[in-house]
Amino acid sequence: MRQGNGWMVLLVLLGIGVSGQKLPTRDEGLFQMQIRDKTLFHDSSVIPDGAEISGYLFRDTPKRYYFVVEEDNTPLSVTVTPCDAPLEWRLSLQELKEEGSAEGSGEPLDQQRQQTVAVDDGTELFTYKGNDVEAYAASSSPSGLYQLELLSTEKDSHFKVYSTTTPESDQPYPQLPYDPRVDVTALGRTTVTLAWKPTPTGFLMGQPVQYCLVINKEHNFKSMCAAEAKMTLDDGFMSAPKPGRDFSPFDFAHFGFVPSDNLLGKERGLVSNKISSRSHAAKPRASDIQKLCIGNKNIFTVSQLRPDTQFYFDVFAVNAATNTSTAYVGTFARTKEEAQQKTVELKDGKVTDVFIKRKGSRFLRFAPASSHQRVALLLHACLDRVQLQVRRDGKLLLSQSVEGVRQFQLRGKPKAKYLIRLRGSRRGASTLKLLASTRPGGKQPFPSLPEDTRIKAFDKLRTCSSATVAWLGTQDRNKYCIYRKEVADSYGEEQRRREQNQCAGPETRRKAEKVLCKYFHSPNLQKAVTTETVTGLQPGRSYLLDVYVVGHGGHSVRYQSKLVKTRKYC
Repeated sequence: MRQGNGWMVLLVLLGIGVSGQKLPTRDEGLFQMQIRDKTLFHDSSVIPDGAEISGYLFRDTPKRYYFVVEEDNTPLSVTVTPCDAPLEWRLSLQELKEEGSAEGSGEPLDQQRQQTVAVDDGTELFTYKGNDVEAYAASSSPSGLYQLELLSTEKDSHFKVYSTTTPESDQPYPQLPYDPRVDVTALGRTTVTLAWKPTPTGFLMGQPVQYCLVINKEHNFKSMCAAEAKMTLDDGFMSAPKPGRDFSPFDFAHFGFVPSDNLLGKERGLVSNKISSRSHAAKPRASDIQKLCIGNKNIFTVSQLRPDTQFYFDVFAVNAATNTSTAYVGTFARTKEEAQQKTVELKDGKVTDVFIKRKGSRFLRFAPASSHQRVALLLHACLDRVQLQVRRDGKLLLSQSVEGVRQFQLRGKPKAKYLIRLRGSRRGASTLKLLASTRPGGKQPFPSLPEDTRIKAFDKLRTCSSATVAWLGTQDRNKYCIYRKEVADSYGEEQRRREQNQCAGPETRRKAEKVLCKYFHSPNLQKAVTTETVTGLQPGRSYLLDVYVVGHGGHSVRYQSKLVKTRKYC
């Protein structure tokens, strides 16, 4: 397929005017640079020698490509790669019969074309139907005009074609090893480790080769372009317009032409130059298919997979110089199931400590031994809020977010069993205390709390050595203990939040930090407020004040900490 007089015959056949002189030979360096720009050959009927081109087929509309072999006994290789759908393709040799020369006749050019050549139906060399990457190869081919005809009967489809008359030296596609399979060497709940034998192209041919891995949940891919077509349609691989569709100024703008602002606004009513993405096919979700290029490593661990899910893995050896690729024999694997969590049995009237990992879940079961009319469920979330879900014999009774101390009254049922699910926070691990009881009237281990658990500081009563604070109480007589701790001036809200473990009681504090403990309650909730002045502070210093309320069972709850600063000058 090198240039020569045969190219002139081909160009005349395709309707391209030429004069009688011999065509110049090509500049090999310039040619190699140009063929890397696929737009030069995007919709040409001529297949260049030694370059892979991309094309597009409308459904049930055949497309023909041509190339010339100048001399007899020439090696020939043609490779067709389907992308979106199976293809039917046919390679044939067309015999050119000269009917007379019009050179120098003075006749019009269109008549010269008609008199130059005539093409018969040709000799069929090869046919194929399917979605595999398939090639025709011959060590010795006759000279002549070759025609490649392609057809897609399922849907509009992309494809790639590569042809060469020097297959031994070109070798654009990386070679596969003697064992082209991808093996699964390790399997976990969220990870799969893959290994494959390296392509010999890198160290034998000295060509730069890297590996790309495609992961999806549907099926294996037989070519890189099939995977890319599934992933996205970018500007270089965009959806082709339907036959007969008129282009609007909007469409020309998408192809890189810039119409006038008046025309664009008139047609579309647009006031900006942003291009809509409606001419693109819808992109699949990022979780559906993923492509990773990993250099020259031939062992790789895929992580962050979903447990108990089947994934398909394809490896492609990619020639970094030509961007051509060869597919290994893909594999698939199912990640392991999540470890079955142990269900914690709750005892009637007993407090249970629960720890939940970040974004984790815990299951608890409560099966009262006796008949009951109601169940009291008390929960104390020590850190961040948690998601609570309660089912009775499979029926959902309660589902909500919980923080601090909460109490729920559930309607009972004879011989009923309760399943409690707790889901942790995204920000960090969660710690909580939980109690289920069929005797709601008895004394509760958790102290009663007001709706507002903030500590109020009085700025006007602040001195160089003291700070006055107040907090709300309840109608129940509880014990309140106040503690202080000197902190740096840079102590902020985020650091305070990290240390705000409401379940950490006074027993975790140093004795020197204790200010006092006292009992307090009020029958009238409107007057259930108490104040306290913390003395013995240093001028111009910052202090963190904490109030703990202690219940009958010894369990304590900490109010929201308050940061105060004494006056520097008095």
